[in-house]
Amino acid sequence: MASTVAVHDEIKVALPQLKLLINNRWVASASGKTFATINPSTGEEICQVAEADAMDVDLAVQAARQAFEHGPWRKMPASERGRLLLRLADLIESHGNELARLEALDNGKPVSVATAVDVARTVACYRYFGGWADKIHGKTIPIDGDYLCYTRHEPVGVVGQIIPWNFPMLMMAWKLAPALATGNTILLKPAEQTPLSALRIGELILEAGFPEGVVNLLPGFGPTAGAAIARHMDIDKVAFTGSTEVGHLIMEASAKSNLKPVTLELGGKSPNIIFADVDLDEAVEGAHRGLFSNQGQSCCAGSRVFVEETMYEQFVEKSIVRARSRVVGDPFDPRTELGPLVDQSQFDTVMRYVESGRKEGATLACGGERIGSFGYFMQPTVFADVQDTMRIAAEEIFGPVMSIISFKNVDEVIARANHTKYGLAAAVWTRDIKKALAVSNGVRAGTVWVNCYNVMDTRAPFGGFKQSGIGRELGEYGLQQYTQVKSVIAKL
Repeated sequence: MASTVAVHDEIKVALPQLKLLINNRWVASASGKTFATINPSTGEEICQVAEADAMDVDLAVQAARQAFEHGPWRKMPASERGRLLLRLADLIESHGNELARLEALDNGKPVSVATAVDVARTVACYRYFGGWADKIHGKTIPIDGDYLCYTRHEPVGVVGQIIPWNFPMLMMAWKLAPALATGNTILLKPAEQTPLSALRIGELILEAGFPEGVVNLLPGFGPTAGAAIARHMDIDKVAFTGSTEVGHLIMEASAKSNLKPVTLELGGKSPNIIFADVDLDEAVEGAHRGLFSNQGQSCCAGSRVFVEETMYEQFVEKSIVRARSRVVGDPFDPRTELGPLVDQSQFDTVMRYVESGRKEGATLACGGERIGSFGYFMQPTVFADVQDTMRIAAEEIFGPVMSIISFKNVDEVIARANHTKYGLAAAVWTRDIKKALAVSNGVRAGTVWVNCYNVMDTRAPFGGFKQSGIGRELGEYGLQQYTQVKSVIAKL
């Protein structure tokens, strides 16, 4: 460990290696450049991290290609790959408190949430896919004539992965675990806003005993390191989680280079549909969990809350009370429900959306202001009287801003819910099974929750329709993104 950072007099956070991990070695960037990672609670620099660019991507690709073509990884028994993933899961679990503090320091999320959600789900993800490693197999297919026909599911090869800043260690697990279970080698670029937990997990990957070149970590910026990964001729696949706008750029670069396949988990503007037959308090709390979790910085956040008109006014009133009661503050305080937004840029973006809501005629029911004079804290914000055409109802905000919209009936709300370029998630709250199924079947989204929100499990696939992405992560469907199917036909 390089050093420690004092968060409070009684709390110190240990920092990991701050270099690039290439071929199991911690190295400075080829350019010698570094960049600052910022504490969003204070706006101050935490430390300087090595900055990867195209030269470092080339070196990492060479290491990953060597490991894939000539190293022990592909030839290793699949059960041994699984054991390495399980060993990594155990190490992450044993260092869970330390990793949660790193995440709170670098990302701003409450340390209690980082422990209960990020660390726990990260461990579960590596364990789940570790268990899959020796169970990935094809089929024997009867074909005409005297032949034996069977299929093999083989690894894609060298995979470039680019992850976001909202759930750093968890998104790293979603990418690494299935790719490693299926025998690929990897270059992974953590988000420049939140590189620290990825680097610490890199140390644990070495401790677990992964062979040289199998996992390479390249902290850096999207236009340099990320773009180099997307266009590289010797990378066989790219997996990206982030904004829809950047997803377009990655697809274009991949197509123009070697036509490498891509999986994309992109933005969302998810409808959360609440009928008047539900328990009002339960629906309010569920909607607030669906939107304000992780400071609203979630691709599947239920930011369009459609409420049946007969219950609308009551719902708005109770939502205001709940929003005002939320505890916003120090991520290391166990009472905190919301920490700061991740950085100045994101804070400014969210505040511009608040201003647009005001200008376009929505009612700012509560919130909408900065909290304090340092860091990127803002009040949980609720808009009422929102129309579908307003920017706050149409565009992804990625912050703690709830738009409450009135509707009249099932057919109307399904049509309005689908009137968006996104299709990542949705939810419906009702005691009527017919309404629940009508909405679940009618809304074009990759996940639909019924009488709940944000129920995520490693076993269940996750991904989007339309411009919310291509492909699926997690579950058995997630494995399919990292293998190619080969048919073998032998004359008998």
